[in-house]
Amino acid sequence: MSQTISLKLRVWRQNGPDDAGRFENFDLADVPTDLSFLEMLDMLNEQILQAGGDPIVFDHDCREGICGSCGFMIDGQAHGPERGTTVCQLHMRHYQNGDTVVLEPWRATAFPIFKDLMVDRSAFDAIQQAGGYISVNCGNAPDANSVPVGKEEASDAFESAVCVGCGACVASCKNASASLFTGAKINHLANLPQGRPEAARRAIRMVETMEDRGFGACSNTLECEAACPKEISIKVIQKMNREYLFAKLTHPTD
Repeated sequence: MSQTISLKLRVWRQNGPDDAGRFENFDLADVPTDLSFLEMLDMLNEQILQAGGDPIVFDHDCREGICGSCGFMIDGQAHGPERGTTVCQLHMRHYQNGDTVVLEPWRATAFPIFKDLMVDRSAFDAIQQAGGYISVNCGNAPDANSVPVGKEEASDAFESAVCVGCGACVASCKNASASLFTGAKINHLANLPQGRPEAARRAIRMVETMEDRGFGACSNTLECEAACPKEISIKVIQKMNREYLFAKLTHPTD
């Protein structure tokens, strides 16, 4: 039988990017410990609605740690205290009765706040649209193993492909850098035969779009790697920098 706990929640409330914002305090009792963190917020919103208040706005979709939609700061940590875990995968059994939990949105100039805990991550979409794709017509899907890809390259590409674009790397970096996200997208395609023909143009366009959209430079503090729910290594940033430098030297007009 599930246990229940009581929590004190301190939640950031903000009506939009131009609103000053403030914290609001809530008491929530009888929270089953087998609920996910987002289910706990659903429970809190039901309580707020019953009292005639405005429910807390937060982003979510699949609630299975796949889509990358959910994400905010929990007690100053992106996605909360559990390593390699998105907010939707965090469960209330990790909290004690009477705990105070502080919830804040991602804090970054490139991620303006829509409302409360929900931010606008369209800057990530702009980076992806700048070159995070393959435009070469490769024809129909080839038979399995007809295009040889080395084990090391395939594994490297897969490790980068798991990025869900949640924004935790940006929120945890003191410079609000998107280098881990951008590096993962560039490294994913750069390791595959289909991605190599456009590698130089991709690196230049994605890195320069990242800079244009207001993200800062890499701080080299490894906070992005620590906060990433998919535990992507900062080696993708090193590879991104190498791809970008090589591209600027060999394709200066792209």
